[in-house]
Amino acid sequence: MDADDFLAGRFEEHRARLKAVAYRMLGSLSEAEDAVQEAWLKLSRTDSDEIDNLAGWLTTVVGRVCLDMLRARATRREAPLEQHLPDPVISREDGGDPEQQALIADAVGLALLVVLESLSPAERLAFVLHDMFGVPFEQIAMIVDRSPDAAKKLASRARQRVRGTLPPSEPDPGRQRQVVDAFMTASRGGDFQALLALLDPDVVMRIDTGAAAGGGIRTIRGATAVAGQAASYQRHTAARKVEPVLVNGSLGLVSTENGEPRGLLSFTIADGKIVALYILADPERLARLDLTALSDVDSE
Repeated sequence: MDADDFLAGRFEEHRARLKAVAYRMLGSLSEAEDAVQEAWLKLSRTDSDEIDNLAGWLTTVVGRVCLDMLRARATRREAPLEQHLPDPVISREDGGDPEQQALIADAVGLALLVVLESLSPAERLAFVLHDMFGVPFEQIAMIVDRSPDAAKKLASRARQRVRGTLPPSEPDPGRQRQVVDAFMTASRGGDFQALLALLDPDVVMRIDTGAAAGGGIRTIRGATAVAGQAASYQRHTAARKVEPVLVNGSLGLVSTENGEPRGLLSFTIADGKIVALYILADPERLARLDLTALSDVDSE
């Protein structure tokens, strides 16, 4: 094995973790891949003998690349939450492959990724690296060009935002399944009162239909409005096949027509009530997602 192959092998040992870092930072699977690839290119141009801690060095590089991406994104968007939902990681109910598991470990659901979108780039980096990956503030400080104390304050502000905004989540898959099954039954039957009973009074539904449909996320708030939208959505999708999947580790539903995915629905459930729903109905993004798990479901 020559030096290049040896270095490539060492890099591959860290790839899954680096992609997990980048995914939490960016909420985009394709951009996360780009950030990891950029780290490899930088490593391949660097004398690796001078790197004492390869894992730390690569994490720093990926962090800087992601920070630059977030800052560039911020200059293009006035309201990030109004643009699109973060990319979901889809797997079967019986679990996904190891890389998928790494991507969504530590309860990185869509709800958390949506909240992270509201943070400043530096806050998001500090929170992700420190609170999710245990990176010391001294290392984070070098990435954001601030003091360790300032980096600590960034993470603290982000932590408060997350705790104050992130809806709680039901950890029991069986209880999640009961609520989702009841939601589907009520939707299909047009039972408005049953839908209301399943929805938290302050439930929020976010629907991403993509640029072709006008762009941005449509947000619907409150049980009455969401129940009406859910009933309407079900009427429009009655001819489609609906299958249960995991969306970032939580129960969700995918609808298909002629074998092609037409919509993805993810739930956040707490205390037996649906507190948030996320609907991805953007044909372009659905086509780009890794839907291998869905093919496996259909083939059985």
